[in-house]
Amino acid sequence: MTNDREPKATKASREHTAPADRASATEAMRSAAEQLTELLGRRPDSVSALKPTEEGWEARVEVVEVERIPETTSVMASYQVTLDPAGRLLAYERGQRYTRAQTDRNDRTR
Repeated sequence: MTNDREPKATKASREHTAPADRASATEAMRSAAEQLTELLGRRPDSVSALKPTEEGWEARVEVVEVERIPETTSVMASYQVTLDPAGRLLAYERGQRYTRAQTDRNDRTR
C-alpha cells in the first residue's frame, strides 16, 4: 500500500476542519447574547451589530438595564462584545445608555 493518498486526505481534512473552528454569524450572535446574559444577569433585547474581525467577532448587544412602565421609558444600554473565532466571549464594555423610545439620530458614531 502506498502513501500517495494520505497527504491528500490530510489536506482535505485540514480544509474541512478550519471553517468549523470559526463560528458562523448566527452562532456568534447567539453566543454573544448567551454569554452576556450569564455575566450581567439580564437577557439581551437584541444584537444590533455583528462583524467578523481577524481576531474573531465584534458584536453590539442591546440590554434592558432598568424596566419601566411604559416600556418606551425603559433604560437600555449598548454593550460592545468581543468574541474569539469560535464565539467565546473575550471582553465586553458598556457603551451608551438611552431610553427605549430614543432614536439613534443623536448617536452618529455608530
